[in-house]
Amino acid sequence: MRKMIQNKLEMKFEYLYEMLQSIKQYPGMYLGKSSITCLKSFLDGYTAARQDLGLSLTEQERQFEKFQEWIQERFEMKSSHGWDSIILFYSADEKDALNNFFELFERFCNGEKAARG
Repeated sequence: MRKMIQNKLEMKFEYLYEMLQSIKQYPGMYLGKSSITCLKSFLDGYTAARQDLGLSLTEQERQFEKFQEWIQERFEMKSSHGWDSIILFYSADEKDALNNFFELFERFCNGEKAARG
């Protein structure tokens, strides 16, 4: 069974960004509600499941790891707070923070510099 799951996952090697686009379109379906905290929990579960299956990081997952540093630089934060907490701090509420995440993530993916300048 484990081998069958691994084979299916390997057929679609790069999936993270496609999954994030689906979450953006239907946050309630994936997260239960529009919440950056729920998104972070969902992604933590996704990462843990891949690790439990012994799957190595994909290129998108390696790139996404750099999002934390990009957010810290963008908001000039030197603390150990995660990207989700930083975005939430600068947002009106959980839903606004989730919307801000997708906007910031798009900028990150497009290679925009972290500095707001």
